[in-house]
Amino acid sequence: MEQKERYLDLPLEDVLGDRFGRYSKYIIQDRALPDARDGLKPVQRRILYAMHMDKNTNDKPFRKSAKTVGNVIGNYHPHGDSSVYEAMIRQSQDWKMRHQLVQMHGNNGSVDGDPPAAMRYTEARLSKIASEMLKDIEKSTVDFMPNFDDSIEEPVVLPGSYPNLLVNGSTGISSGYATDIPPHHLGEVIDAAIHQMDHPDCEVKDLLRFIQGPDFPTGGVIQGAEGLQRAYETGKGKVVLRGKAEVQSIRGNKEQIVITEIPYEINKANLVKKMDELRIDKKVDGIAEVRDDTDRTGMSIVIELKKDADSLGILHFLYKNTDLQVSYHFNMVAIHNKTPKLMGLKQMLQAYITHQKEVMTRRTNFDLNKAKDRAHIVEGLIKAISILDEVIATIRASNDKKDAKSRLESAYQFTEAQSEAIVNLQLYRLTNTDITTLEKEAKELRDLIQKLELILSDEKNLLKEIKKELRYIKKTYHNERKTVIEDEVEDLKINLEVVVPSEDVRVSITKDGYVKRSSVRSYTASNGEVPTMKETDRLTHNLEINTTDTILIFTRSGSYLLLPVHELPETKWKDTGQHVANLVAMDQDDPIVNVIPIQEFREDRWLLFATKAGMIKRTTLKEYYAQRRSKALTALKLKPQDELLNVYLTTGEEEVFLASKKGYGLWFDEEEVSVTGQRTAGVKGMNLKPGDEMVSMSLFPKDAKPDLMLVTQRGAVKRMSLKSFEKASRAKRGLIMLKELKKSPHEVVKLLSIVGNDILWLESTSLTTYELNPKSFRLSDRYTNGSFIFDAQSEGEVQDVWLVKKESGNTHEA
Repeated sequence: MEQKERYLDLPLEDVLGDRFGRYSKYIIQDRALPDARDGLKPVQRRILYAMHMDKNTNDKPFRKSAKTVGNVIGNYHPHGDSSVYEAMIRQSQDWKMRHQLVQMHGNNGSVDGDPPAAMRYTEARLSKIASEMLKDIEKSTVDFMPNFDDSIEEPVVLPGSYPNLLVNGSTGISSGYATDIPPHHLGEVIDAAIHQMDHPDCEVKDLLRFIQGPDFPTGGVIQGAEGLQRAYETGKGKVVLRGKAEVQSIRGNKEQIVITEIPYEINKANLVKKMDELRIDKKVDGIAEVRDDTDRTGMSIVIELKKDADSLGILHFLYKNTDLQVSYHFNMVAIHNKTPKLMGLKQMLQAYITHQKEVMTRRTNFDLNKAKDRAHIVEGLIKAISILDEVIATIRASNDKKDAKSRLESAYQFTEAQSEAIVNLQLYRLTNTDITTLEKEAKELRDLIQKLELILSDEKNLLKEIKKELRYIKKTYHNERKTVIEDEVEDLKINLEVVVPSEDVRVSITKDGYVKRSSVRSYTASNGEVPTMKETDRLTHNLEINTTDTILIFTRSGSYLLLPVHELPETKWKDTGQHVANLVAMDQDDPIVNVIPIQEFREDRWLLFATKAGMIKRTTLKEYYAQRRSKALTALKLKPQDELLNVYLTTGEEEVFLASKKGYGLWFDEEEVSVTGQRTAGVKGMNLKPGDEMVSMSLFPKDAKPDLMLVTQRGAVKRMSLKSFEKASRAKRGLIMLKELKKSPHEVVKLLSIVGNDILWLESTSLTTYELNPKSFRLSDRYTNGSFIFDAQSEGEVQDVWLVKKESGNTHEA
């Protein structure tokens, strides 16, 4: 009869939590993270132990990799053959491991990311330094545990004669934990370990006198000593790692960049491909050819440059935009006392030292017990030979071996071990010379026992033995440091000319926010024809500018966009272009207030802002340079309901004229406005009456005396001389500019300063536009309301006013 199925009534979250907890524990402890003592993950340890047990060692011929992989899977690691073979391959790759633990014949992959040959084609054996990891494992130096099917035993950890965790490093990802421990120089790590044994209370800075920093098998240059110290103190930190490159002169007055080392774990083929794509896509100007000249003599990536190219600028660009320079993040997590732990340098060395003390104690105890057992046997043999005739007679009188042993033990007080050795004694050993040999051996054993007991009696002697072995390993396997350490992180300054070919272009921006870049040739071919746009839109800026320049676009909400000219979409002059919201994340309904072309973000230039609430702000231009350009940035701090009226680039010595809606005008020097930071609200520019608001800000040089054009909402326009006003100071109300009317009073829409042959344009709410020549208006005083241009009752009120320079078509003021 079938057994009835049993169901457990448990909450789903408890079951899932328990199962995932077990799975996570397994992944963390038995797969992805290294042990702090020997620096190995379980699969790596099992590979090395399996090869050791097969005597597939450095002094024996190579064996097929498939044989080792099958042995590891069958006896120790019940997982896929690919995972075992990949772990084995990694331990043989000289661009991944600072000291390879496996030697391999055949294709074991490449720094270009090429896969290794199948395991049936390659051959492998333990390297000489890997044998040091397994040294004396048969002397009960480490604990063993049953394998997955309890058929044989495997080591919990390897004896590890040197600090492999630091020397070869480790990388891995598990549930909730990841580790990134860089490789280090063997000699430096051993010196630091010896120093910590001698000075247990030393600090990390003391250890850093010995350890300069990571020593990657691929070499390279590390920058950032401060990041190194933080990483070694806490286990987490960041340094800059770059390849090694130099600029060489070649024939034809040209130069080339030769890269001989690349950052650790970077795919060389992908790096070369990325560099060539930058050349093809014209992201960088000046590269003629990129090729990989790497051969058996060493790595060589050659970047040939065009004549007169800025070699240093191009190299800096490659550092910044390719994996020729990367950030290496320390995250030194290892299994310590069966728990994943973030460890600093001192904790890692201490874990190794504690492990070595245990290994050395267990090995010495093993050797001591073996020596004592042998000394006991030798003592029995010497005694037996001294009464040889009686011993022989006793044996001959015995019935069998067991009887002989029993008689010897009872008649002459031999122990069982001694009697066993006596009955197994070969006849040739009964010579006189053998007595001498046995007595010599007994003396040597007494000396050895004394030496081993001395080691166990004092920790200093124990550490002395550990240090002796470490010095031997350093002397045997020491090689030169590969990675160069530099204290400071170099600031990568890239001239825009390196990235962008310098070219004069035309840039147009419309009132609705459509922007484009066109070649001078396309603009000339259009014969000044206005680009295609919507009926309600108009061209506000037509700039003659260079591709190396930048434009700042300011919006009514107080935001600004920073757009390098070379990144603007290039189209024919007649085309519409793209909306700025497609180039930079911003509010599409946020109108553009002004566009300012910038050649250089200088400290001796300022931006002057004016807002509807009467605020005015002056900030250094340099503060508006930003690396992050993916979205709109804050230009100034605005109060609720306030709006940005306009912004100008100034020399700091301009004169300012402000106008309010109720007809007040205020004239003062720019120096009156104190300089504040980028995200400030500024200072009060105009003292407004309740219900009034600022509508215009005009700027002009101190020696210029421009005329002022005032436009009201009723379609009235008048021209005034600046002499009609008295210069005052900031934060005053100003002088009245309109005649007060009780019925239908005039309100200022815009006040503009007139320079040269500027043409004035008005637009009514019915979208009718009027072109006016300011010089055709006679000068009026402050107490008139000007001349009517159109009937506001039939055409609608004035909604927009702007000036256009007659010779260029550029909007001068909006």
